Amino acid sequence: MPRRRTVTLAVSGALLAVFGVGVYFQPVPYAEMTPGPTFDTLGSYQGTPLITITGHQTYKTDGQLRMVTVGVSSQDYQMPLGTALVGWLSSDQAIVPKETIYPPGTTQQQSDQENAVAFTDSQDAAITAALGALGIKPKGSEVVIASVSAGTPADGKLQAGDIIKSVNGTAITTGGDSGLAEVQNVIQKVTPGQQVTFIVSRGTKQQTVTTSTTKNSKGKAVVGISVESENTFPFDVSIQLNGVGGPSAGMMFALGIIDKLTPGGDLSGGKVVAGTGTIDASGNVGAIGGIQMKTIGARRDGATVFLAPADNCADAKANLPAGLELAKVSTLQDALNALADIRAGKTPPSC
Repeated sequence: MPRRRTVTLAVSGALLAVFGVGVYFQPVPYAEMTPGPTFDTLGSYQGTPLITITGHQTYKTDGQLRMVTVGVSSQDYQMPLGTALVGWLSSDQAIVPKETIYPPGTTQQQSDQENAVAFTDSQDAAITAALGALGIKPKGSEVVIASVSAGTPADGKLQAGDIIKSVNGTAITTGGDSGLAEVQNVIQKVTPGQQVTFIVSRGTKQQTVTTSTTKNSKGKAVVGISVESENTFPFDVSIQLNGVGGPSAGMMFALGIIDKLTPGGDLSGGKVVAGTGTIDASGNVGAIGGIQMKTIGARRDGATVFLAPADNCADAKANLPAGLELAKVSTLQDALNALADIRAGKTPPSC
């Protein structure tokens, strides 16, 4: 009898162990967020300046104004329960419901495209807000390709950043709602399957690009591009950073532009300042996601001050790395005032 009991206990223990291992690797509907790389908006990445200004004098800058990012697990990643449990106990990663990052019914490609469009939109808003702060107003607008969907007729022919000058012989002379509608109307006049010819400005050259069409869910002709309106100014300001999406770098790009156009430069007082926040054309700064991961990445890369949107302050304080000071901002002017305090050796308004 004792021997039988021993065997029974051993088998039960083994079954529990197998069950425990099975539960540990059971997939759960969560995604992982981690501190991503940071980038100095005053510097370069892979040999290309993040901000390029042509047609206007620029000035030498000191210090760093670093935009921050968050690493996110892919949509098809099946997170094991054990990984989620470890992540919930960790201070340098966040485990969140997958649907908060990838809404139901959205593919990875669609999510990437939406982030690319948001990043492009934020660039135009950052440029407009920055130049507005310097008293420089737009002189007009133009229609720009925001993204090209993979596997569509335009893929490999048209590119994000192309400025549309004409479509099938119809000149596109302005942006805004009228210019965007004109591009769509001309494309949808053709029968799906027929070709459409674009003249686009790409870099310093104009190019003629012909692509076929396919039909959308309404049976209308499309080529697979999304377009947006961008303001034009007396000189050119461009922002280039491949592989990064979303709108949260807007404020830091605006500060970088102002720094490069300000005699004497050095908005940061020679310090490493990081920050995040959406921005609109009027200079209003909005909340973003993943603030705790962003402060960790900022401190890791040498930042001592972090410009945080006011609406993110509570979360930013909850897991603030040692040695990182928060400055609360609601507008671009708030950020400029905080940087002025830093240069003067004062403490800016904090969260």
